[in-house]
Amino acid sequence: MEKFAMKRVDDFRLQLGKKELIPIVVGGMGVDISTAELALEAARLGGIGHISDAMVPTVSDRRFNTKYVKNKLRQYKYNVANTEKAVVKFDLGLLAEATALHVGRTMEAKRGDGMIFANCMEKLTMNAPRETLRVRIKAALDSGIDGVTLAAGLHLGSFALIEDHPRFRDVKLGIIVSSLRALQLFLKKSARTGRLPDYVVIEGPLAGGHLGFGMDWAQYDLARIVIEIREWMKAEHLDIPLIPAGGIFTGSDAVAYMEMGAAAVQVATRFTVSKECGLPEKVQQEYFKASESDIEVNTISPTGYPMRMLKNSPAIGAGIRPNCEAFGYLLDSNGSCQYIEAYNREVALHPDAKKLHVMDKTCLCTHMRNFDCWTCGHYTYRLKDTTCRNDDGSYRLLSAEHIFRDYQFSTDNKIALPE
Repeated sequence: MEKFAMKRVDDFRLQLGKKELIPIVVGGMGVDISTAELALEAARLGGIGHISDAMVPTVSDRRFNTKYVKNKLRQYKYNVANTEKAVVKFDLGLLAEATALHVGRTMEAKRGDGMIFANCMEKLTMNAPRETLRVRIKAALDSGIDGVTLAAGLHLGSFALIEDHPRFRDVKLGIIVSSLRALQLFLKKSARTGRLPDYVVIEGPLAGGHLGFGMDWAQYDLARIVIEIREWMKAEHLDIPLIPAGGIFTGSDAVAYMEMGAAAVQVATRFTVSKECGLPEKVQQEYFKASESDIEVNTISPTGYPMRMLKNSPAIGAGIRPNCEAFGYLLDSNGSCQYIEAYNREVALHPDAKKLHVMDKTCLCTHMRNFDCWTCGHYTYRLKDTTCRNDDGSYRLLSAEHIFRDYQFSTDNKIALPE
């Protein structure tokens, strides 16, 4: 009797409008961890790749030799020693320019039948939350991005910010949620624009970086959340593609979600150790070496969200002076940041200390920029099982194509090792 053939991801397709895609979405990891090169590979292979617009002036400086950070620091250098940061503003014209550079150059290089989306975080409040968010999204639309995924926040007013844009009805717009309640709030608030999201990414508790859960994250289960949202949408007669994310480590994991009605999956952790990833190789080796006990969920992010990372991240406990004059991406509308408050508290407690340690919060801008905040997915400890070791004991980096194809064609929870 012929053995029943197990399904592969390649047996499914994601339909977004008239576009048919391989149902693999590479998540948008900032700051420039999901590089243009990584997104371009996903698109070339027929899937969807994300670039992140997190700290895009910094990314532009690194990639295109612009001087946005240096010039902003020069402009506000007089304020470095001041604990009040309300004066430190981003030039919206320059922010649009940096976004246009990053997005535009990426789209010019695009090949293949896939798509490239921008991951846009609401929690990058930038001392002017609405204005900077509007500029970032509109500049991405102006520069030809295929889609925008609204991340790190509820985005209750984000559709309204861009509804006057000529591409508002045509570009693919999606939202990341971690609960049915978050999706319901978003749809209710966005209803007056007369536009539904083109897709919904459902991010579970095993994802990397910021989580849409409290410190009780372990009590939640991605599959149950997907089923709850799927059944509610069915009852409401809503037909929006659902894309689970977080902890989907093999092609078989992906197939299981698609067999329960998901339209695609979003994956990221395995691509952190690809050659196209923006992480320095010495950091990628830390990811390979990690054991399960080396990974924690903590509350050091000034955003207020819990965050998953490696315990040996240099960002943890670092007491550097806030770099808001150069960066300032997490300043709220009043020019405040939880790290500034924590830092000033430690300065007051230890006025003569040559080196401070701030354990409860971190300067996320500086440490993400320097790749010192090693955010990661829950299954990072399994990365060592996806590759081979070199003669010197290090682990071999993988190509993004190898990882993508493994997701696309693997069966029986197997992982293809590099040849």
